[in-house]
Amino acid sequence: QVQLAESGGGLVQAGASLRLSCAVSGRSFNPYTIAWFRQAPGKEREFVAAISWSGGYTYYSDSVKGRFTISRDNANNTRYLQMDGLKPEDTAVYYCAAGTGPERHKGLGVQYLREYEDWGQGTQVTVSS
Repeated sequence: QVQLAESGGGLVQAGASLRLSCAVSGRSFNPYTIAWFRQAPGKEREFVAAISWSGGYTYYSDSVKGRFTISRDNANNTRYLQMDGLKPEDTAVYYCAAGTGPERHKGLGVQYLREYEDWGQGTQVTVSS
């Protein structure tokens, strides 16, 4: 089990950028993928992006591809979500999640909530028009 702590959310105008951080602590005996999900008011939680244990594979939803970039800092055991060209529809609470399933399945199912065992508390991102 690992512990996850998100930070970096805030209120910005459309077109601005934000970088979210996910600090990972604790120990896991198995490699895990780190993903970002988001949940807007009245909507289901949806997949945004993920990065594999090795960092060699990244995955993005169609809605953020080309605007968001997921990355990792091994020295600080932190994953980042760089969000550029923000739109009002990006407004949501953003959650960081750790899952061993996508590693075992070589990325299959990376977009499904059920593949992730540990979750952070979330950070609010609000984009005004």
